[in-house]
Order: sequence, then structure tokens, then C-alpha cells
Amino acid sequence: MKKDLISISAKSTKEIEEIFALTDKLKKDKDKYSKVLSGKTIALIFQKPSNRTRVSFEVGMYQLGGNSFYLAPNEISLGVRESVKDVAKTLSRYVDGIVLRTFEHKNILDLAKFADVPVINGLSDFSHPCQALADVYTIKEKLKVSKGVTLAYVGDGNNVCNSLLYTCAKIGLNMNVGAPKGYEPDRSVLKESKSIAKSKKAFISLFNNPYEAVKGVDVIYTDVWTSMGQEKEAKVRKKIFKEFQVNKNLIGLANKNVLIMHCLPAHRGEEITDEVIDSKNSVVFDQAENRMHVQKAILIKLLK
Repeated sequence: MKKDLISISAKSTKEIEEIFALTDKLKKDKDKYSKVLSGKTIALIFQKPSNRTRVSFEVGMYQLGGNSFYLAPNEISLGVRESVKDVAKTLSRYVDGIVLRTFEHKNILDLAKFADVPVINGLSDFSHPCQALADVYTIKEKLKVSKGVTLAYVGDGNNVCNSLLYTCAKIGLNMNVGAPKGYEPDRSVLKESKSIAKSKKAFISLFNNPYEAVKGVDVIYTDVWTSMGQEKEAKVRKKIFKEFQVNKNLIGLANKNVLIMHCLPAHRGEEITDEVIDSKNSVVFDQAENRMHVQKAILIKLLK
């Protein structure tokens, strides 16, 4: 039976921990795994532009001895020029795995349904599992523990927030979400993650006040206020999210050695200031690097 990575909701705590353990090994001895996916090829179907997702998958696959190729939006026009089903069936005859970066989450679900090879969610409007796994791995790597650690996510309750909720809950990491009214994370995700966290003796809390969300936390995480596809809302969002900027005043309420995280790209001067993202507390570029290492572990788990 083929394995996919669509959402963290479908992954067990054990599976997440296995990915993290393999990531540790990959970082310590890259050469040992240099041929583990020799002869394997993945297709990267991207309907959205990308820096980290594309480069980390391409370089990661190369370092594992495999191949990858990129399919830009106009090359397939998924669901327009050719149905998702037909693309899935065709590519399954050529490649060993497919990474899709798309808008509608339904595209990921449909591709996985009809593909005979593993499908990895490189981002959808609902979920960004690879990002969240790399982020939580980075926290564990830096702090050496997850129990008793609290992450505060400040900003839009978007796809990254949804995936962080699931991942933190399953690992037993506490999480506060500070989002304006009307911009909270998906209700079903919040409800499910709260239940999972409780079973792990952790907590998930929602605040509409960013200052309450960051009090005494160990990690502060933010993302852009306006994601791709929401450009028409940018002016309104800037006003609504103004108080949610991660700046010196906000981080002053957190623990002294608070880690600062951002999934990038950052709109400097909007959701985060230069002073904060470039500070000694920032691990933004460590988490960006870890995208590649964690995704290499994911590729091995799904393709080997």
C-alpha cells in the first residue's frame, strides 16, 4: 500500500518521531545516504511560486542519489488543460513520487486518490505539512526537549498555523495562537488538535490579543499577513494585523531566550521587524535549512 503525506492529521506521533530520528541521522552522516534513492525520480508540480520548497526538494533528492524535475503552472495547467485524475495516472507511469504545491487542498486529495505513487503536499491553502515538520524538528533540535515548551503563533490562522497545531499537539508541544477575530485557524483543526494535545498532557490555547499569546513562551512564530491568492485583501489585512507585528515590544513579554521563527518569505516591516528577524534569537534560517533535511527523511520513508 502506497504512503502519502497530505496532512499531519493523518500521521501518528510514532511516524513523526521516526521522521525526526531519521533527520538526525541524515544531518550527521550525509554520505551514508547518498545512494539510498538511486534510480528514483520525483515530479514537482507547482501552481504557486517557490524558493525553499522547490530548492529543498530538488537538492534533497539529488543528495539521496535520485532525480527530480519541475513542472511549472503553465506546463500542466492542472485541472484545466488536463484533469487531476489523468495527470495522476500518467505521471504514475513515469515517476516514483509526486510533490504538489497548489491552491485548493482538494487538488492534493484528488491527486493522491488517483496516483499509484506517493504524493507529498508541498503546500495547499489548508495545509503545509513539510513546513510544520521542519519547524517542530528545529525547536526540538534547539531546545533538546518538547515537553513543557510553549510556541506562540502570532498572525493569520492559515495553512502553516493549521499544520503547526497538528504537529505540536501530536508531539506534546504546547501552542498558543494569537490571531485577530475572523482570522483564527480552522475550527475543526483547532478542536481536533486540542483533543490530541490533551491526551499528550499538553495544551492548545487561542487568543485574539497577541500580547496575551506570547507571555512567557519559549518560541514565537509568525507568517505573512497576506498569503498568495489573497493579494486583493492586503490593504485591509495590514490594518487588521497591525497590532500583531512581531517586534521588540512583543518579544519582550516572552522568555529571555525566546526563539524567533518565520517560514519565509518575510515581509520585513510588516509581520516582523528587521531588528527581530536578524536578532541572535532568530532561528529563521536554521528552520529554512531543516526543510531540506526533514524532507529527505520524508522522501526516504515514502519512496524507499
